[in-house]
Order: sequence, then structure tokens, then C-alpha cells
Amino acid sequence: MAENQTNSKQKRVDSVQEAASEIRAILQKHGLVETLVHRQDMPRHDLVEELVHKQNVAELKNKLDTLHPADIAAILEQLPLDERMIVWNLVKADLDGEILLEVSDAVRETLIADMDPDELLAATEQLETDEIADLAPDLPDEVIADVFRSLSAEEREQLHAALSYPEETVGALMDFEMVTVREDVTLEVVLRYLRRMEELPPNTDQLFVVDRAGTLRGVLPINALIVSAPESLVSEVMITEFVSLRPDDKAEDAAHAVERYDLVSAPVVDEKNRMIGRITVTDIVDYIREDAESEMLGKVGLRDEDLFSSVWKSARNRWLWLAVNLCTAFFASRVIGLFEGSIEKLVALAALMPIVAAIAGNSGNQTVALIVRALAFSEINRANARRLLAKEIAVAVLNGAMWGTVAGLFAWWLYGNVALGVVMFSAMILNLVVGAAVGMLVPLLLQKMDRDPAIGSSVLLTFSTDSMGFLIFLGLATIFLV
Repeated sequence: MAENQTNSKQKRVDSVQEAASEIRAILQKHGLVETLVHRQDMPRHDLVEELVHKQNVAELKNKLDTLHPADIAAILEQLPLDERMIVWNLVKADLDGEILLEVSDAVRETLIADMDPDELLAATEQLETDEIADLAPDLPDEVIADVFRSLSAEEREQLHAALSYPEETVGALMDFEMVTVREDVTLEVVLRYLRRMEELPPNTDQLFVVDRAGTLRGVLPINALIVSAPESLVSEVMITEFVSLRPDDKAEDAAHAVERYDLVSAPVVDEKNRMIGRITVTDIVDYIREDAESEMLGKVGLRDEDLFSSVWKSARNRWLWLAVNLCTAFFASRVIGLFEGSIEKLVALAALMPIVAAIAGNSGNQTVALIVRALAFSEINRANARRLLAKEIAVAVLNGAMWGTVAGLFAWWLYGNVALGVVMFSAMILNLVVGAAVGMLVPLLLQKMDRDPAIGSSVLLTFSTDSMGFLIFLGLATIFLV
């Protein structure tokens, strides 16, 4: 089954890439044909040119009409800005809202800039309240005001609530599409109620049992509803021990709960245990994907960037990372500058010192990866943090002794200097210990400061292992060799 699912996903990816290639080919062909027609001197030139253009547009539009909104979003992200706008203007208007939700923030900005307020209002009216909340930060204020006016009183209240919760909380992710039932009715009544609905909300694996005040009393799994006797009361079949979430819980904690308990959906309740929404596995998957993308970019100091944005905008987006690296490089160079005299007397030091820094950086990155993963799964606490630090330092000492011996013997063989080999051995051990300590303590410190422990850890680790590696190696060499 797992192999079949993998094959299915691969076919879907291949089909999207195939569609993207076809659209690019159509755009290229249309550009060539229209340019050729434009250059021809013929009777009724304008009419011929218009007919060719309409034929080209119809071919492209027919292709787009066969695609899923998520696939169109993926294709838009692959197209340069001018071609992206051509495709975007040919998409069915009733798909605009879904596509805007699917594309990245940077690409969404370019699409929204091309839409007038009426188009944006029409796009948002197609969406559910929680989806509008996801889109709201990118919409102009006047469009948001029009959206509020177009909603019912209940939907306005829901949208206000969704917008009031900070990002990366359950409240910001939850949706309001859910089915609630009373505990004093029979399953037959519940089934009749469900049959009157056009369709169930996505990811409905359970119904939520509430009293007259909206207080959550239990959950009624769909499978239990189907297999139980119709004359049974909901109270007899419902489950009273279940996982519930609060809107101010961290989205990361919700993701852990969904993974740990294999949840498809979970109720979200307020401090009085009143039902206010639900969170689904789809919400969690979207959060994990966006968080992973943000973390991957954040590690190198980038924010979300449109691949085809202007040179100036892309350059500015990368300034922070380059500025940090320039500062750390200057610091490392000053450390080396302190030992210029030693390097002049023993040139081998210049060739060997990058090895000490590189090995410690690699070892420290292994520690960072382990600690960030453990923090993500809440596996580190005050009770075990010291023991884990001692273990990582012990591992660093063992690895330093092993690979320091190899590096020391290599230095001895290469330069015929036993003392240089001993310095290499000692520096490797000490710098690997530095890498292990920094690799563990920096993520812990960042988390304590309510910052993402993955973002910035690698930068600080590289800075520490480079600077300390040069300092330790050149310092020992100055003391024992020069």
C-alpha cells in the first residue's frame, strides 16, 4: 500500500510538471506565431491578428480548465512575471480564491497587485471564514472592510476571532466547519440530519456532542454512528475521553497531538469548554509544510522570495545573511591576525587550521540537528538537559580523540613534526567540545527566548567553531611550537 501511495504521489508530481511544460510550450508558440503575424503585411491585418490571438488564448484556457487549483498555483510559481500574469488572467474567476491560498506569500503579492478591489472581493467570497483569515493579511484594508460587510453576523464574529489569535497558534489554524449534535437524540435522528446536508465538512471523522449552552460533552465517531443500532441514544455511543485543544495552544503542540494520537480532527474549546471550532489533519499538514519552508529559508537568513522577483528586491532580501557573515568573517580574520607572527614562522599552520574548524562545525551541526528535533517533540526538559549535555560533550571528546589522532598522524607524516601532530590532536578535541556545547546550548537558549531554535543556530555554530578553532589551534601552536 505504501508503495502504491508513493507511486500515486509521483504520478501527480509528474503530471503537474508535464502540464507546466505544456503551458510554457503554448506560451512560447503563441508568442512566436503572434510576432510572425504582426510582422506580415496582408489584407485585414488587424482582424487576422485578433483571430490568431483568440485562438491562442482559447487553447491555453482549455488547458487551464482541466487543472486543479493547487496544480495551477504550482505552475504560476514556476513562470516568470509576464507569463504568470497571462496565465493568471485566463484562470476561471471562481478558482481565484483557492489559488491565492495555495501559492507562496511572495507570488500571492504579485497576483493580488494585478487584481482590482471587486475581483479581490469576489475571490474572498468564495472562501470559508478561516480561509479568509489566512488571506486577510495580504488584502488591502478597503477590501477587508467590504468582506466584513458581505458576511453574516455569525461569520463576522468568526472572522474577528480568527484574526485575533497570533500566528502559529491553534486559533489561527482552526476552521469553523463542523457538525454538532445533542446527546439526548437517537442515532437515527442524527443520520436523518446528516442526509439533509449537501455534503459533510472535509476530514469529518467524528461529530461533536454539545449541550444547549454549546459545552462539549463528547465526540461521536462516524464509524460508531454507522455500526450502532439506530435506536441507540448518542449519549450511549459517544466517547467522553478525547483530545481537545485550546485556541491559544501552540500549533506545534497541536501537530504533535495529531501525530501522537493519529487524529483526523480535534475539537477546539474555550476556557469554559464551549465548542468554538476544530482543527484537522489538513490544517496541520499545511502548517508543517509552511513551517518547514520558513525554517529552511531562515537558516540562511532569507524570507519568502519570488523566484522571478526583481534583481533589486532579491538582493535586498539576502542582505541580512551577507551582513552577518561579513561580521563573523571579520572577527575570524582578526583572530588569525593575532597569530600572524606564528603563521609566518610555521607556514603549515595556515594549511591545517581550516581542518580543525571544519570538523568541529560538522560535528556541531549533528548536535544541532539532534537537539532541534528533540525540542520539536518536547523530549528535552530541565530534568534531562544536563545529562544530555554531558553525553554530547563525551561524544565530542571520543570523536575528537579518534579523528584527532588521525589528523595528528597525518600532520606528523606530512610535515615530519611530532609536536605539530600533538597540537593538531589537542585542538581537534577541544574544538569538538566547543561545537557540542554550542550546538546544544544555542537551540535551548533560542527556545527560551521564544525564537525558533532552528533559525540562527547554524550561523552561531559556524561562527563559534571557526573563531574558537583558529584561536585554540593557533594558540596551542604559539605556545608549543613557536
